[in-house]
Amino acid sequence: MTVSTLDTDTAVAFSPRGPLSAAVLSCLVHGDDSVDLPELAATAVSETTDIVRDDDIQLALFVLYASSYGSLPALDASREWDAGVVTARRLLEDAFEAALRETVPVPELPEPTVDAVGRALFALAAADAGPSVARYIAKKATREQAEESLILRSIYTLREADPHSWAIPRLTGRAKAALVEIQSDEYGGGRPQRVHAELYARAMRAADLDDTYGAYVDDAPAITLASHNLMTLFGLNRRLVGAIVGHLAAYEMTSSIPCRFYADGLRRLGFTDEVAAYFDEHVEADAVHEQIAARDLAGSLAEDRPEVLGDIVFGAAACLTVDGWAGQHMLDAWAAGASALRGRESS
Repeated sequence: MTVSTLDTDTAVAFSPRGPLSAAVLSCLVHGDDSVDLPELAATAVSETTDIVRDDDIQLALFVLYASSYGSLPALDASREWDAGVVTARRLLEDAFEAALRETVPVPELPEPTVDAVGRALFALAAADAGPSVARYIAKKATREQAEESLILRSIYTLREADPHSWAIPRLTGRAKAALVEIQSDEYGGGRPQRVHAELYARAMRAADLDDTYGAYVDDAPAITLASHNLMTLFGLNRRLVGAIVGHLAAYEMTSSIPCRFYADGLRRLGFTDEVAAYFDEHVEADAVHEQIAARDLAGSLAEDRPEVLGDIVFGAAACLTVDGWAGQHMLDAWAAGASALRGRESS
């Protein structure tokens, strides 16, 4: 079964990955109320053995979140706050969050001060032993593997910064000012052509890839969707404002050096400077952002609201852990001579 999610000339067809994602798409695209979404969601949660890697659940959650982002125009905006839709989303979110809290290793909490939190987050990032896709791209990847990396990265990066922006109205004072400073850079500082998502879209076009948002959803395994869903879970829920702040801090602290490796690898493989330009931009920008995110944003929030310190550290740890799982999926596939893209046999 294939459900068209766009009714324009740039139509994208998603293939449901089970009864839940099929029902979610049918409801949000065609207004189909014939299926009880909360019941289906509850059944999917009760039957899954690994919610983080469950294709049906992660695709369903991705589409439910896309309704709030407005990233897929064919999703009926009037259904965003439909009671059944929201209830189903909450059931999936609660189970997803519970699984993460059970599996993500979280270090001992620091004192809730700017300096202590900043040092703890930098130590957490430095201790991260997750796989380095960036180093692989720099030294070993084939051109096709690099293209696969660009494709999978597009699930988030064509919407770059949006999940973290949910936190802006939920913060005050120093933390709010710090987040706005970071996001202003992410959105180009008032220059549309410098918006980071647009830089990535240009990189995809220069690499002869489709820059339409959602074009490669069918190619994204559950763990890739889970990485995006994680930050949306944190960003969209006000009670988890600490977690989205911690997520952003960890994301920024582990971006600058890997982006240099990506740029080097893309040039090694013969991609043009226009493809590498997105990564060049982040080598410098994220080196600045990491300091703001760790201290002025996360540290200030912990100092002003000590009750969210645990979520700040959890959000940072979850970012590193889930992104590590997504990276390991790619490296394992390539080591086996296979494609990292879903449903493709070889790279």
